[in-house]
Amino acid sequence: MPASFLGPPSAVDYNAAGSAGSNKGPGNPDYLVVVQARIDTFLVHNPGVTKEQIPADLVTASGSGLAPHISPQAARVQIARIAHVRGVTPQALETLVNTYTEAPLLGLFGPARVHVLRLNIALDQINP
Repeated sequence: MPASFLGPPSAVDYNAAGSAGSNKGPGNPDYLVVVQARIDTFLVHNPGVTKEQIPADLVTASGSGLAPHISPQAARVQIARIAHVRGVTPQALETLVNTYTEAPLLGLFGPARVHVLRLNIALDQINP
């Protein structure tokens, strides 16, 4: 099981030289197969989580394929897995997620978000 917070999937295997989306829309059967596979994988690694609880940003790639942020909900749905794997309390992880949650731009534009790399670096500092 992954011991760190997972970010959004990448349509380009996280290759910064090849930033791009998949060009497959939500009605494309190939795209639906890929998303379902991501859902299935997430459920295997996160027992107790239902399909309905998985935020879309954990199973759909961003337009660039390289987005560093997830929603606070996407971070929170992973807390039980990480707590189990690392032996840290869920409360400590909730505090960490809250600490690294960024407010919308100027308090108005866009949703709150969590920078996954910064969150995982902080996680490694409290529980290597």
